[in-house]
Amino acid sequence: MDLKDIQELIKFVAKSGATEVDLEIDNIKISIKSPSKKRRGETDEPVNIIHQVPVQSIPSQIPSEQNISIEKIEKSDSKDDVDSNLIEVKSSMIGTFYRSSSPDKPPFASVGDQIKEGDVICIVEAMKLFNEIESEISGKIVKVLVDDASPIEFDQPLFLVDPS
Repeated sequence: MDLKDIQELIKFVAKSGATEVDLEIDNIKISIKSPSKKRRGETDEPVNIIHQVPVQSIPSQIPSEQNISIEKIEKSDSKDDVDSNLIEVKSSMIGTFYRSSSPDKPPFASVGDQIKEGDVICIVEAMKLFNEIESEISGKIVKVLVDDASPIEFDQPLFLVDPS
């Protein structure tokens, strides 16, 4: 069972309305849990999905917003003093990370690129929707932390940006 099969299973369970599914195939155990259907007047709650996969990790929750969050990286080692001003650009949703709009197009943001607030820096596909992710900061891309076309989790760092 590969990652795409697992993602399809998650989508199938979400559509079926089941609140809990446990599955074990070979050495992979998958447990999918979601809240019961909401009643009239109740608010939306994110679906919590718990996975136990030996090699790869799968997204753990579905957030309600589709923007990114930023967080200052704090380093304590003296060799990392140069990197202490770098900011992590994190995902606020689960899905599949894409650096460009199609395989034959150049990436939105690469190492060394100068970005401004509001620039599209990547695309995250979630539930068959392609969401353009815009930068909330200006600076220079120092490192891309995620491979193209790989699954990402909520709050996973995507880029390191030097704001200076």
